Amino acid sequence: MSPSLLSCALNPHSVAIIGASDNIHKIGGRPIHYMQRHGFAGRIYPINPQRETIQGIASYGSLAALPEVPELALVVVAGDTAVAAVAECAARGVKAAVVIASGFGETGPEGAAVQQQMVATARAAGMRLFGPNTQGLANFGTGAIAGFSTMFIEVPPQDGPVGIVSQSGGMSAMAYGLLRGRGLGVRHVHATGNEADVTVGELAWAVAHDPDVRLLLLYLENIAQPELLAATAAYARERDLPIIAVKAGRTAGGQKAASSHTGSLANEDRTVDAFLRHHGIWRVRDPHAQALAAEAYLKGWRPTGRRLVVISNSGASCVMGADTADDVGLPLAQLAPATQAAVAAKLPGFATTTNPIDITAALLSNSGLFGDVLPAVAKDPAADLFFINIPVAGAGYDVDAFARDTAAFEATTGKPVAVAAWQESVAAPFRAQGIATYANEAQALGVLAQLADHTALMRKPSAPTLPPMQVEVPAGPAGFLNEVDSLTLLARHGVPTVPLRLVATAQQAREAFHAIGAPVVAKACSPDVPHKSEHGLVALNLASADEAAACFDRFWQKMATMGVARDGIIIAAMRRGRHEFMVGARHDPVFGPVVVVGDGGKNVEALQDCAVLLPPFSTQDVHDALSTLRIAPLLAGVRGDPPLDVAALAEVAVAVGTVMANANGRIASMDLNPVLVGAVGEGAVVVDALVERAGSSGLEAQNR
Repeated sequence: MSPSLLSCALNPHSVAIIGASDNIHKIGGRPIHYMQRHGFAGRIYPINPQRETIQGIASYGSLAALPEVPELALVVVAGDTAVAAVAECAARGVKAAVVIASGFGETGPEGAAVQQQMVATARAAGMRLFGPNTQGLANFGTGAIAGFSTMFIEVPPQDGPVGIVSQSGGMSAMAYGLLRGRGLGVRHVHATGNEADVTVGELAWAVAHDPDVRLLLLYLENIAQPELLAATAAYARERDLPIIAVKAGRTAGGQKAASSHTGSLANEDRTVDAFLRHHGIWRVRDPHAQALAAEAYLKGWRPTGRRLVVISNSGASCVMGADTADDVGLPLAQLAPATQAAVAAKLPGFATTTNPIDITAALLSNSGLFGDVLPAVAKDPAADLFFINIPVAGAGYDVDAFARDTAAFEATTGKPVAVAAWQESVAAPFRAQGIATYANEAQALGVLAQLADHTALMRKPSAPTLPPMQVEVPAGPAGFLNEVDSLTLLARHGVPTVPLRLVATAQQAREAFHAIGAPVVAKACSPDVPHKSEHGLVALNLASADEAAACFDRFWQKMATMGVARDGIIIAAMRRGRHEFMVGARHDPVFGPVVVVGDGGKNVEALQDCAVLLPPFSTQDVHDALSTLRIAPLLAGVRGDPPLDVAALAEVAVAVGTVMANANGRIASMDLNPVLVGAVGEGAVVVDALVERAGSSGLEAQNR
């Protein structure tokens, strides 16, 4: 998609306001007021048949009366009049229309039908539609403000390096206000509303191509076009443009009952997390968090490490800084002996020169201590990030000197520095010097941790290309394959599975026992009974052919009594592992193939200790995902147990992702549980599996 595709909306040569008002406090009046006030160089055409002039500009009775076809039209009128206005814009050749009016898709089926009619009309004419139910668009770089937000009056605009694209007008205004409150300039503030046509993904693509934008903030309630957002993220990573997103709400697909336990584990929100992480987009909780971190990103800091140095004039603050650093996962840098000696030479003998560095109250008598200590520590290769905590300062403290020295250090070294100062009299001089300053250590260290982690995520190597694979799914109606067919499908595509045979008689059970070798497992095979152990249809450690035959007879009769389909009895090799894991996959209606990996066994749904990945991903990605689980400490071995063969488990997960991606939607879900993993070098093997063909109503899953 060309980045200039939406230029007619973001940088139009001419704008018509249908429903224009002379009152700048009305929706139809504000865009005209804003554009005149903020330097829009294009032509403005108010349309209102009741007035000859509006805000000093000639007014026209209709779109047809204009001396030219405007590039952009802002539709402020409501209801059927808005629908008619969109149709007139399309017929006249307008390139883009922003529909402010509400009462369409957000109100229900009837409104959605009218909204779709507007979209069809616009698309037939090649016109792009923004909204409806939108607060509009604002580009403070050009003064093209086709919106009515009161926030632009409450907090005066200033052009700057931040772009905001939001589905919600309220959230776009909130992010704008918070950023301006922190003294940051904002260029783009765009709201997509109902997204009947243009989505956040498309607008984000256009904004990302503005060379002056150095930070992109998104607010999402759904992700209608994930492929466009993924393309935007890929381009943003190429030009080192960080994207920070707030995701709220649920997609329609995520609200539906999942057709397998993998569906419940890979719920919509976890899948969104995985999607954003996969594409290097950092997710935060709200616009407050976006604004809090913005300054650090705009400084251009891209730390290569995450080791922290804590400096304070209070021993207690040093301790609290160390605690908070641990909370956010920032390790304290181990300073070299030479560094400690250099610091000790600058501080009084009772000061602490290890990390955290306690300058003590000596700062009161020597205002140059910050300027002495910071350069000494900066030379240490272990020092990646710096945190200065000033819990109290007042009369006698030369805070201006502290701030100047800190600013000089930052400018000289380029190292990230965050300051915590709750006293306004202390914080103000640091802010005046352009230092990232926060109210407390949680905010400051949270931002530094985010910056380090997001930088690592953006610099992560691109995912490997999926190898092509012809995936064969057994023909038949939608629904679950039986266990044998499921395991056979996996084995055929490179997933290690347990040796087994499906038998239909007691004699075949005997023969299978001899072919496989003791000990074996006997399990009923029926698509109607996924959880066989709950019905007494699993027997372990069978040591003789007679036991195998007896189990066959017993299970066969039990299935007849239950009235379920009898595909046969499975005789499988008995395998043992050090730990039971699960690997699952499903085809998400929005994001496509999704893979889940985590703790397995019978309690998988209850514990839900798992991570979500989107193909393509590498074995290293699986390792990284497993390290986030509650069971992560077990992977390296505990209390004398050997480390687990995580590499083998990772290969199983990658193979499952490859199968799902190449199935092209023909597989709805796969549940591999348990996947038995041995010690390093012992490998991994899938013992039980269930594959669901696409198109299932999900009724089968309700009994699982």
